Amino acid sequence: MSSPHPLPQRFAIGYHPTMAEAPLVAEAVQQFLERQGYAVVICAPLPSLRQHLQAGQADVLIALGGDGTMLRAGHVCAPLHIPVLGINLGRFGFLMEVRQDEWPRRLPLLLSGQYWLEERMMLTASHLRGEQVLGEWSVLNEVVVCRGQIVRPVRLTATVDGYPLSTYIADGLIVATPTGSTAYALAVGGPIMPPELRSILIVAVAPHLSMDRAVILPPESVVTVTVQSSHQAVMSVDGQPPLPLENDDVVRVQANHNTVQFIRFQDRGYFYRNINAYMELNPAAMDNE
Repeated sequence: MSSPHPLPQRFAIGYHPTMAEAPLVAEAVQQFLERQGYAVVICAPLPSLRQHLQAGQADVLIALGGDGTMLRAGHVCAPLHIPVLGINLGRFGFLMEVRQDEWPRRLPLLLSGQYWLEERMMLTASHLRGEQVLGEWSVLNEVVVCRGQIVRPVRLTATVDGYPLSTYIADGLIVATPTGSTAYALAVGGPIMPPELRSILIVAVAPHLSMDRAVILPPESVVTVTVQSSHQAVMSVDGQPPLPLENDDVVRVQANHNTVQFIRFQDRGYFYRNINAYMELNPAAMDNE
């Protein structure tokens, strides 16, 4: 483990708003910290914490939930440079650092500075219609451009730095971070990328007579995906509800200047140990977290 980090003094505890046990565990964590003498401990459902965090009221966010909770925490904390510690209350918890039954043993490591920060790359996705930017989002896992409710492949043209890459006839196209390489991209046969890499992954979903190999790009690359379809296409960022796309709409993806900082106690080889264990699980069959 690397040398100790600065000792956090102010804590925010954000929990999944619909998990029945989450408020109880959050209250127990809050009481633990207060018994250690920490006077500033903000505890609330994660969506309610944004203003407190933006006001600089916390040095660390402790996120209680599953991987979806960790994604949402990362989106809030990345631009504020606030590190996130995940306590897993879900079933999968690939991004989480601490199991529910072990947080009383792990939190003292955080309080004594015995942790390291794992920085994970983010992307920026923009939706363009002609010269107009209709929306822009930060991305921790992936942005997906895919077919809508009509069960037919869509035609998508991808470029890299303005140069043609390929035209895909497919159910969709995923542009992912290394973090996202173990999410949807893995499910469609993409490569597993270590989380500390700074690379952009492109992989097609069910390509038909199209490029069926994943492409890994350097972080300086700018990827555009242009919709060329006579029927509905949509885009989704980090699993959020899909947004409709029109023919000739463009989704532009490039590296985000922010990174997410995850607090880790395990040694840096944890990822390779965990990937084997988690590959035996089926997160698609589990509850949404």
